[in-house]
Amino acid sequence: MDHTEHLFLLGGIALLSFFLVSYLFQRLKLPSLLAYVFLGLALSGLLTAPDLRIIDEIARLGILLLFFLLGLHFPLARLVNISRRVWSVGFMDIGLNFGVTFALAYLLGFDLLAALIIGGVAYATSSSITVKMLEDSKRLKSPEGEFKLALLVFEDLAAPVMVSFLAGLILLGAVTAEAILIIFLKVVLLTVVSILLALYGFRKLDLFAGRYMSRDFMPLFAMAVGLIFAGIAEAMDLSKLLGAFLAGVMLSETGTSREFSRIIMPVKDLTLPFFFFWFGTTITLGTGIISLPALGILLIWALAGKLIVGFWGGRMYGLSFKGSIRTAFSLLQRGEFSVVIAAMAEPVLRAFLGIYIVVTAIAGVYLFRWAPGIADRLARRAGR
Repeated sequence: MDHTEHLFLLGGIALLSFFLVSYLFQRLKLPSLLAYVFLGLALSGLLTAPDLRIIDEIARLGILLLFFLLGLHFPLARLVNISRRVWSVGFMDIGLNFGVTFALAYLLGFDLLAALIIGGVAYATSSSITVKMLEDSKRLKSPEGEFKLALLVFEDLAAPVMVSFLAGLILLGAVTAEAILIIFLKVVLLTVVSILLALYGFRKLDLFAGRYMSRDFMPLFAMAVGLIFAGIAEAMDLSKLLGAFLAGVMLSETGTSREFSRIIMPVKDLTLPFFFFWFGTTITLGTGIISLPALGILLIWALAGKLIVGFWGGRMYGLSFKGSIRTAFSLLQRGEFSVVIAAMAEPVLRAFLGIYIVVTAIAGVYLFRWAPGIADRLARRAGR
């Protein structure tokens, strides 16, 4: 039977499956994105090549919309403000969780490109998982919650650029100084053009956007901008996700970010699970040999790197000793950006990284819950 002839039925079954596993995982207080990855892993053998092609196309749209919505949250003034507040902690985060992880992976025998991908996977704490847990624990509006949000925002800004660099290096097939310089210049060019368009083009559309936001043609306008700039980035051999992010930043200058987000969010919520499901289908645990010692070392550093950033970054930000400890034990969970970068890897490495993401996500959820108790005990021992 040709499954593509029953597209609506299969689409409905897929969405119902996403609903059921998401409901189950949320009852277990585990992230939904893990549910979709596990579902993809479990069902990968049942899917045909045409099925996977359709899932891949929907997945591409879902992850593109995630970055587009991310850009909508960052008008240029907010970008500058956040950079001023946490730039020192943000660069410490990049140095420890990307740089040191990259060096460790390279020393453990991974090739240069694989080590860069592993560093990228290790870098960003999951924004969606962390914010959800902050809301559930009523710690979102605390001083530590404010710091964690600022750090997550910095990571959210760095991640599209990191993704674009890695995508460019993969397309060029080599990691050389010349390749890095070419990608850097392309990223700068695209970013500068986007900022100029935001300041001198989209900012002047504020009255137009406000007047016609309720009309049915505005979703067409928003999606057109997002897809066009994603396509331009892709044509420049950069990541389409960087183009989508910059498109969101440009549209945010109209002053109608919330309204555009409300338009795009339902489409993202329907399509993004397909990305994590697709990632699960690409993980073949029997492909190659997974080095358990290397995985163990990288997992230990995944915890240590975030502990250092959370504690010392929190102290630099002005948090109390206990607040910094709570923050340190609340940043381990990797998630959506890690999956995006892991999806670029070769199948053997993808299986390795899939295990890394699942372990850090689950461990991070539990450490987040235990963080207040750990902070109390350590504070008593330190006499704070």
